[in-house]
Amino acid sequence: MQSRTPATSRPESSGRIAVLAYVLIAIGSALGGMGRYFVSGVVTTLTGGTFPYGTMLVNITGCLVIGFFATLTGPDGRLLVGTPARQFVMIGICGGYTTFSSFSLETLYLMQAGEWMPAVLNAAGSVILCVLSVSIGYVAAAALNRGV
Repeated sequence: MQSRTPATSRPESSGRIAVLAYVLIAIGSALGGMGRYFVSGVVTTLTGGTFPYGTMLVNITGCLVIGFFATLTGPDGRLLVGTPARQFVMIGICGGYTTFSSFSLETLYLMQAGEWMPAVLNAAGSVILCVLSVSIGYVAAAALNRGV
């Protein structure tokens, strides 16, 4: 019987790792999406829905969570977790809950690196271009609905 050495032992397949990442992110996204639906619904019920307080609260709390978790589990953080756990929380849960959290974290990283112009361009550009894109999508779908 041949003994197995580290070189001949069965390596962890990178394909399996990639599939695990997608599965964890999908589960986290589902949980985040359900959380967003719940929180937005509760806030809309409480406030009457005249202003998007639910969306605002989701974006604010999502930013709080991603900032806290990224810092707590980062290289200088107090809690050491693996990449899959970070992907599950930051990409999955926070991404499903709100993509605004990722945008805000990336803008913060630019500011922390002293990259003020890119940070301002990211913030202003994202807001302006996203609202513009939503408007274009709205106009295109409205035209399609009218049969144009």
